[in-house]
Amino acid sequence: MSGDLGFPGSSDTSGDGKRSGPVPTDVRAADLRLQDDGRGAALPRRDTDRFSMLGVTWNDPRARVSGKVEARTRAVGSGTWSRWLVLDGDSGQGESAAERGGTEPAWVGPSDGVEVRVTSGGNTSAQLPAGLSLAMIDTNSGSDGGTDSGSDGGTNSGSDGGKDLAMAPAGFAADTADDPVTPAPGEPSDAPVPSDGPSTAPTDGTDPSVPPAPSESPSDAPSTPPPSSEPPGTTQPSTPPASSPAPTPTASIPTAPPSTAPRPPITSRAGWGADESISPEEPGYLPDGRIKAVVVHHTAESNTYTCAQAPAVVRGVYAYHVKELGWKDIGYNFLVDKCGTVYEGRKGGVDRPVLGAHAYGFNTETTGISVLGTYTDTAPSSAAMVSVARIAAWKLGQYGVNPAGTATLTAGDSGRNYFGKTWAKGAQMSFPAIHGHRDGYNTQCPGDAFYGKLATIRSWAAGPAAAPAVTSVTGAGLVGSTYYTKAAVTVNWSTTTPSELITKNELLVDGKVAATVSGATTSGKVTLAVGTHKVSVRAVHQSGKTATSAAATVVAETTAPTFTTKPALALRAGLVNTTAVPLTLSWKAADSAALKEVRLTAPVAKTYGPTTTSASHTAKSGAATTWSMTAYDQAGNTAAASVAGTPMIVQESSATRTGSWTTKSSSSYLGGKSYSSSAKNASLSWTFTGRSVAWVVSRASTSGQAYVYLDGTKVATVDLKSSTTKYRDAIFTKTWASSAKHTIKIVVVGTSGRPTLTTDGIVYLK
Repeated sequence: MSGDLGFPGSSDTSGDGKRSGPVPTDVRAADLRLQDDGRGAALPRRDTDRFSMLGVTWNDPRARVSGKVEARTRAVGSGTWSRWLVLDGDSGQGESAAERGGTEPAWVGPSDGVEVRVTSGGNTSAQLPAGLSLAMIDTNSGSDGGTDSGSDGGTNSGSDGGKDLAMAPAGFAADTADDPVTPAPGEPSDAPVPSDGPSTAPTDGTDPSVPPAPSESPSDAPSTPPPSSEPPGTTQPSTPPASSPAPTPTASIPTAPPSTAPRPPITSRAGWGADESISPEEPGYLPDGRIKAVVVHHTAESNTYTCAQAPAVVRGVYAYHVKELGWKDIGYNFLVDKCGTVYEGRKGGVDRPVLGAHAYGFNTETTGISVLGTYTDTAPSSAAMVSVARIAAWKLGQYGVNPAGTATLTAGDSGRNYFGKTWAKGAQMSFPAIHGHRDGYNTQCPGDAFYGKLATIRSWAAGPAAAPAVTSVTGAGLVGSTYYTKAAVTVNWSTTTPSELITKNELLVDGKVAATVSGATTSGKVTLAVGTHKVSVRAVHQSGKTATSAAATVVAETTAPTFTTKPALALRAGLVNTTAVPLTLSWKAADSAALKEVRLTAPVAKTYGPTTTSASHTAKSGAATTWSMTAYDQAGNTAAASVAGTPMIVQESSATRTGSWTTKSSSSYLGGKSYSSSAKNASLSWTFTGRSVAWVVSRASTSGQAYVYLDGTKVATVDLKSSTTKYRDAIFTKTWASSAKHTIKIVVVGTSGRPTLTTDGIVYLK
């Protein structure tokens, strides 16, 4: 493990807290058979031992498949076959010691069956590389034989004939000598560069990647000695020392410069269970010791893995790169799962400029971050993108590179990118400081959806925080765009930049810091002095850049509202019952700043808007009732007022009569009786002491008219005619400013054709 080997900058904690040692991986291989006159190759559907990751490899590490490589698998337990999964046809990214070419590995989950098909992009079989083979990786194997079933020959003990798919363990070539280490910037290199053949490796330290039919085999990475002559499948791992002291920087081990951005949490190689015995070589470092750009990748595999399975996915990629392709180590510098966990990739120290194998032609000036999964149609999770931004900002910050800027890189070989742009070896190429793999290589990586999010990642990494805004002020009322409070408020805000990239938020009052909270906190409390204030929030990005929101206007005031018209009661027209006499409650409230509402708190609870000045209610006859009201302004200041009143029903029998009246009985009348008359000028009069009065009648289509007199003065002619029959109807009302003694008199008009009127008495308010 990297910590045990003493590589600088490696974390000595596992990150997931579950790994106590390396987890061996079992890699097994099966040859594909040519078919269709050499235009394709296949592995027919077969039972297999358990595996969870696969890839297709071939003999020549410089070759690539121009057609389509597809595989499908059978899930352990359910027996369900997956859809066909298309494998990225080229994983050759400039690893100088590569022994085989291959697709990107694909996580398929626990499987026990497989089928593979490869089709040529042309009309002849010559376009398919020789030696096509399927690699199956069990990332959780703990047996030394490498099989789940314990078989010793690599056969599937659960198949019909016991040997449906004879698989040989996939070997890796053990190194016979330590890998030469790249010298520090400015120092000459004495290390010989081995050759794969007549091609001459470049001497300028540039990246070796492999476009189709390369004329040279350039090398970004320090080369390894030729593989041993052990037969295929023979494993000769070197056993690392149990513990070594961490080396100090030397001419071959660059220093770890401080960064302008904080280091995010990183799960160490020990944390994800790296078996260091399969990659005993010393790490290499960038020739000039500086990272100029970050290359973003996806691993081009299924997104169905769980976050708990992610360490196993990383182990699978590691085993595939080393055991199947013959690389010295995993190619990526960092890997990120969909839950945002960051994993240490290639050894050598996460804080050092470790030379990876991830960007053909540009490895010697970049670091590579790969998100586990395929992101062609769907972008990675926000958690994953946040982690990519944090790692990129930290690594670029070590070398003073602006994540939102550009970098000029020297091409280690001629090449062509996904967009058709070509260049010659040694060309000076301009890239965004954070760019996609497809920008420098002819690949879909990191997928269309992910590529479309790179501008967002650059913004997150570079800062400042985007679009900070005050969203609300708790403890204050809002009118238009102005808030009102008495003093204490909680200011709430938002920003589109994830909080993990924000160091702190500062709450500003009139341009001065009034409160400071963490970057993850989106609210802050402040107490304001009386007056008008401008309140804003300033987000401090991890880069130190700041962004300030537009200011919100907050008025602090302590002046209470007033009732410019005190609450008052008046009888109103409507149906009268002994338990519900209709009346109107009126008032008028005002405030020097902004009136919010008026609340009726007794005898019932109601809330009225600032412009409402009256409401209809009912009250019980004969019962004194107090009506209590409170006015609130937007700041929370209050004022109270109340009024009391007692509705009194006076029966018709209590009236002073003139003329002819008859008594009528019905449960529909107040008290069960009423008076009726059709005699012209017949009258009834009542004397009372109060401030409001209502005359109560019965009405029908044949009802006549009456004159109404108050205190001897005729005030109204009232028509009792109604298309529908009504009982106990308060038809006429009168209210005075104060309580006094009054007399109400009604006189029969004797209307032609409908002279009759029926009365139920009066109601007055005392």
